Amino acid sequence: MQEETTSLPPDRDDLYEHHRFEVPPGQSPVRIDRYLTDKIENVSRNKIQNAIKAGNVVVNEKPVKANYKVRPGDVIRILLPYAPYRELLKPEPIPLDIVYEDEDVIVVNKSAGMVVHPAPGHYSGTLINGLIYHVENLPGQNERPGLVHRIDKDTSGLLVVAKNELAMNKLAKQFAEKSTERKYIALVWGDLPQDEGTITGHIGRHPKHRIKMHVFPEGEQGKPAVTHYKVLERYGYATLVEAQLETGRTHQIRAHFKHIGHPLFNDALYGGDKIMKGSTFAKFKQFVENTFKVLPRQALHAKTLGFIHPSTGRFLRFDSELPDDFRAAIDRWRRYTGQAGSAEV
Repeated sequence: MQEETTSLPPDRDDLYEHHRFEVPPGQSPVRIDRYLTDKIENVSRNKIQNAIKAGNVVVNEKPVKANYKVRPGDVIRILLPYAPYRELLKPEPIPLDIVYEDEDVIVVNKSAGMVVHPAPGHYSGTLINGLIYHVENLPGQNERPGLVHRIDKDTSGLLVVAKNELAMNKLAKQFAEKSTERKYIALVWGDLPQDEGTITGHIGRHPKHRIKMHVFPEGEQGKPAVTHYKVLERYGYATLVEAQLETGRTHQIRAHFKHIGHPLFNDALYGGDKIMKGSTFAKFKQFVENTFKVLPRQALHAKTLGFIHPSTGRFLRFDSELPDDFRAAIDRWRRYTGQAGSAEV
């Protein structure tokens, strides 16, 4: 038997550990759920069966049922939730803005400044700590309970969390297959030349600054990333856009707009916390600095989230209002450019 295991670092933008097995000659017929339970350490048979039900186990590139019996030469691939920071998952009574909840899923409107899951430097006060307190027996209590995607600490907006193992696997598959709907509102520096556009370019770790992501347009490093955008409002020196993700890489929107010369407003990591476009006159400089104080983070909000419900099969779409700090910054730009009567976003 040959096995390839990819141990993913905690900052990976997907949350899966990939296993690939080639069944060796001489292997006797055995149920695939039992076979995988024997071959993968620290994984229960129930977890394997839920992955199979969700279609996350394929043999020779085809999904199989739990009673499938492996045969010599079979190539088996499986995706399972990754399990970091086990000792850090402590319940905490943190207030959560819950916009929807049923037996399978919970949709949360995360506030800016809240870290999604424990990591070095953020061992408490995270969304996961609050979810463990709010919901008993979330899937993967020793992993990232129910988490199938995430948004950055200083990005506000919607994300969905699974409340049971099967829901987690089914939602994870949707994110992996890019069948979810995710739209963001962003305020970027400069006047975009087109009303609509698409930004492409592989995204990977910056070769020198490891906390940043970098766009590799020739695809020599990183993973493929695609961001579609359309202009909502123009303020001359800044532009309000809607960005729709086709892929979900770490810092994708932030890195892509930086790559095309339009970093997000007040995005310190990608250079947006300086005056990038516009006048150097004292009045404009003061306006920008005061707007930075109103919105002390990158101007990015996860506004719309859509996915297929793991039990009912219905497509659910949720929409969230811009938080007060983001709306206040937009209002300041509107007044500065004489657009006080612009439509609500």
